[in-house]
Amino acid sequence: MHITKRGLIKMSLLSLSAITALSVKNVLLTKRADTAQRAVNNSYSAAVEELAGSCENISNSLEKQLYSASGQVQQAIAADLCRDASAARSALARLPVSQLDLENTNKFLSQVGNYSMALSKKLQDGEKLTSEEYSSISDLCRFSKALSDRLWELEGEVAAGGLSFEQAEGVMADEEPPHVTEGFTDFESSFDDYPKLIYDGPFSDNILEQTPHMTANAEEVSEDYCLRKASSALDISVSDLTDTAESEGKMPAWRFSDDKGGAFCEVTKNGGYISYFLKMRNVDSTKLDNDTAVQKAESCLQDLGILSMEKTYYEIQDNVMTVNFCYSDLGRRIYPDLVKVSVAMDNGDILGYDARGFLTNHRKREYDDKICSVLRAKKEISPRLRVLSDRMAVIPTDGGNEVLCYEYTCQAASGRRVLVYINAVTAAEERVLLLEENENGTLTI
Repeated sequence: MHITKRGLIKMSLLSLSAITALSVKNVLLTKRADTAQRAVNNSYSAAVEELAGSCENISNSLEKQLYSASGQVQQAIAADLCRDASAARSALARLPVSQLDLENTNKFLSQVGNYSMALSKKLQDGEKLTSEEYSSISDLCRFSKALSDRLWELEGEVAAGGLSFEQAEGVMADEEPPHVTEGFTDFESSFDDYPKLIYDGPFSDNILEQTPHMTANAEEVSEDYCLRKASSALDISVSDLTDTAESEGKMPAWRFSDDKGGAFCEVTKNGGYISYFLKMRNVDSTKLDNDTAVQKAESCLQDLGILSMEKTYYEIQDNVMTVNFCYSDLGRRIYPDLVKVSVAMDNGDILGYDARGFLTNHRKREYDDKICSVLRAKKEISPRLRVLSDRMAVIPTDGGNEVLCYEYTCQAASGRRVLVYINAVTAAEERVLLLEENENGTLTI
C-alpha cells in the first residue's frame, strides 16, 4: 500500500498527539496521586496535632485537680477530662497505628476522665481524697505530660516535612515499625510504674483485670484443638490458617489468621471457647430482609453451642447487620452476658462474632427472693412516660457489679420510646435509656 508524504506527516502528527495525550494523562494521574497522598498526610498531621493538644489539656486539668479540694470544681474538671480524653481517643483512631498494641495508651485515655469523675463524686458526698488518690492523680499528670511532649515533637517533625505517614499504612505487627510510630511505642513501653486505679467506674483495674467466669476453671486444651475450632467457625480450611499467635491477659487464647489478613479467630486456651472471629470483605448490596439476617445470626449461635440467647437490638451499616444477643435466664434478660453477631446482607455469611462479654460474665446466678412487686416499682416511673411493657432484667453497674431490675419499655408524648430500669429490691430508679429507632436498626443511647 502506497502512503503519500502527506499521509506520513498526518500519521506522525496523530502518533505525536497520542503520545502527548498519554503523557499528559500520566502527569495528571501522578499529580492526582500526589494530591491524594498530601491530603492523607494532612489528615494524619491534623490528627496528631489534635491528639497532642488533647493530651496537653488533660495534663493541665490533672494539675488543676491536684490543687482543688471542692467537689463542684472537681466535677467541672472531670467533665473537661472526659471531653479531652474522648477527643484524644478519636484522634488516635484516625492515625495509621492500628497494627500496634497500644493497650496501655488506650487504657490511660479510658481511665483518666472516668477516674476523675469518681473522685469528684466522692468529694461531693462529703468524703476526702486519700494521699494514695492524690498520688494517682500526680502519676496520671506525669504520664499525660510525657505523652503530650512526645506528640508535639512528632507534630513538629511532620510539619517540617521530616516525617511522612505514607509508609505507616499496611505495616503488620511483626514488621519493623516506621519512624512515625516510634513516639507511640516509646510511650507504650513507659507504663512500668503506671498506678493501679481502683474506683467505682467501668474502667477500674479491678474490672479490667476480672478473671472471666467461663474460663476460670475450664480445662486447658491443645493448640490443635483450638485451630480446628477456628477453622470450623470461619468455615475455611485448617491449612488456610497459616499465621498463629498467642494472646495473653485474663483470657489467654490462640489467635489464628490467614496469610491474606482477611480472616481472624481467637480461641481460649482454657475451655476452647471462640472469643471472637472476623472475616474481612466488602458487602456491596442488601438482598436479605432483616428477619432473615437475624435468623442467620441465631443459627450461628446454635452452631457454636451458645444457647438460651435472646435478640435485643441490631444495627445495619454498609450492608452488614450486627445483632446484639443477651442470655435469657428463665425470662430474665441478663445484659452483661452479651454476644454480637455480624451478618452480610448480600448472602447471609457470618462476618463477625464477639462473645468476650459472655465468656467474662456468664455464670449461674442467685437472685434475691425479697423483691418488690412490678406495680410498686412502676410507681417510680416518670408521669411523663406511658408504660408499654415490662420484664425482669439484670444490668451491669459502673462499678462492675450487677443489679436485678424491672425493665419498663415506655413511650413519651413525642413518640420516643424509653427504657426505664427500677431496682427490683429497693424500687430505686437505676437507669434510663433512649431507644434510637430508624431504618438501620434499633440502638440504646
